[in-house]
Amino acid sequence: MKNLFIPLLFITALLISSFTTPHTNDVKVNTENSKLIWTGSKPTGSHTGTIDIVSGFLTFDHGNFVGGNFAIDMNTILCTDIESESKNNYFVSHLKDEDFFNVEKFSDADLKITKVFKIDQRNYSVLADLTIKGITKPIAFDAEVTGNGNSFVAKSKFKIDRTKWGIEYKSGNIFKNLGDKIIYDDIEFDVFLISNK
Repeated sequence: MKNLFIPLLFITALLISSFTTPHTNDVKVNTENSKLIWTGSKPTGSHTGTIDIVSGFLTFDHGNFVGGNFAIDMNTILCTDIESESKNNYFVSHLKDEDFFNVEKFSDADLKITKVFKIDQRNYSVLADLTIKGITKPIAFDAEVTGNGNSFVAKSKFKIDRTKWGIEYKSGNIFKNLGDKIIYDDIEFDVFLISNK
């Protein structure tokens, strides 16, 4: 009987371990087909555009989304709703200068996921550290992630208060008496990610 008990105990321990031991894998994002869309607004309207994700991955544990990290090239910021080439170039140059993102000094932004809470089969609540202009602040957002741990499609929308990252140009909360010249502090992001696999 003892000769049977020890192997059974060993097999049971292996089975329990297979369900409890983390088995994580990082699945790279397809940077060509993924999108990061931004929108900034003011009383008289809004502008929208894109920024390139240059590298990144989502981490899965037994098929569940548990983390990730992304590098963003701020030099690639574009505006997609100003048709005039000269006005578009002027606007994008302004976004890149010291009033906004100062990309000559801070060319990279980074988002590192620090905690993930599963809501249901495809929806998650996410905590992350977002670094812009060398300043790192925590953010929270919801994400929809579908996949099997070897491939994925992920979608998310979130807002940040740009002044927390030192982007204070024409902020109504920083400067007074701007009237309709203010630019709202919130920047909205619409994220679509797809894996390489």
